[in-house]
Amino acid sequence: MTESVRNVAVFSLGGTIAMTTDPATGGVVPALSAHELLAAVPALATSGIGLKVRDFRRLPGASLTFEDLTALSAAVAAELETGDVDGVVITQGTDTIEETAFLLDLYHGHEQPVVVTGAMRNPTLPGADGPANLHAAVQAAADPVLRGAGCLVVLGDEVHSARTVRKSHTTSPAAFTSPACGPVARIAENRVRMVGGGLSSRGPLVGAPDREARVGLYTVTLGDDGALLDLWQGNCDGLVVAAFGVGHVPERLVEGLTKLASRIPVVLASRIGNGPVLSDTYGFPGSEKDLLGRGLIGAGDLGPYQARLLLHALLAQGADGATVRATFTTASAR
Repeated sequence: MTESVRNVAVFSLGGTIAMTTDPATGGVVPALSAHELLAAVPALATSGIGLKVRDFRRLPGASLTFEDLTALSAAVAAELETGDVDGVVITQGTDTIEETAFLLDLYHGHEQPVVVTGAMRNPTLPGADGPANLHAAVQAAADPVLRGAGCLVVLGDEVHSARTVRKSHTTSPAAFTSPACGPVARIAENRVRMVGGGLSSRGPLVGAPDREARVGLYTVTLGDDGALLDLWQGNCDGLVVAAFGVGHVPERLVEGLTKLASRIPVVLASRIGNGPVLSDTYGFPGSEKDLLGRGLIGAGDLGPYQARLLLHALLAQGADGATVRATFTTASAR
């Protein structure tokens, strides 16, 4: 075996990449350990990269919770603080990869990269992509060119920033894209090759949560009469509104949103998930200018899922309304 010159810690959370067929149901379920995942990638044994392996959870991506990810963030930080590893790889289900990566990036204050990967095809299918994605993720985590890059997502030999990555297809192996800017790097011949403008600026760094917080996500739809919006009154600590286009809602929702924004932070995002919420273009009732003037907080180019995670992280730290607004203003300017 080639002598190890760099070291990577691998945390396994379950997901499609770790699934096998359940004989009782005929469906696939998370069952493979982290060691079994690595055994399916023999090229890692001669890569010159030492691996520290930890089974952390065995759950579908859809079942991961804030508590799971808070514990994972703490475990990753503890591993990085030893100085024994050059990077971290996390394997998990692709359903929530973009959310996991963004949330971990908010908590990640170390120089070593944290790389999240998974698989679109489970190991029982022809052309299962898990081994190739895991190999690429380990290569990325070990490469010094990605130091300081924060949390990244690697699938299909592409490296994406946690801030820009989206899952854009339900089944395609090429499901993960960064619609606004493309990948920051690609992996070929066992090394990272930077592309385009390279690494994007990172979002804000938020401390670990110390209290419970509930943040809702309300998606505006055609013909929306606002009745469901009323259900959030008194039932959440903050709300993200996934609005039409550049930040528009039906006029019928304006009064309800104004009342909510007087009591809790209400963040205005776009349900499109690519491109910014504007601030000073349209002026009709329910436009972005009207809503921001009524106390809503613009999400900038953060999609609604990201905006919800940032708002949750801030409120779980006890941030007041002024701090929430200032943080979103800074994040939107990046």
